Amino acid sequence: MLTSFTVSTNRRDELVEITSELEAILREQAVQNGILVVYTAHTTAGITINENADPDVKRDMLMRLDEVYPWEHPKYRHAEGNSASHLKASTVGASQTLIIEEGRLLLGTWQGVYLCEFDGPRRRQVYVKIMAG
Repeated sequence: MLTSFTVSTNRRDELVEITSELEAILREQAVQNGILVVYTAHTTAGITINENADPDVKRDMLMRLDEVYPWEHPKYRHAEGNSASHLKASTVGASQTLIIEEGRLLLGTWQGVYLCEFDGPRRRQVYVKIMAG
């Protein structure tokens, strides 16, 4: 079954943890074992898994992505002016696959799942597909 939810972002660059939303969907579908795929169908947003205990990790990730892909660059040609957002989204990727084991997402102690906003603020759609197995 395919389901989705919306995430409202507040800044141009932001990591929004969505782990609890994924866990709620998993409980609702009552799958004990399988795979969960989380995907966002946007060219300037992504999905990643990373530390959810220290907020400095999110800050550091966004800082480094800004250094690698600055918002303005003299050689960018994309007319909308958000080339950095497209580059960041392609680097992070649009989806993640998680293992479901005994009714729970198999995440490490400090891991969380994040929607990565690179061209906000916006409302982003997140899709979730669970395959029991």
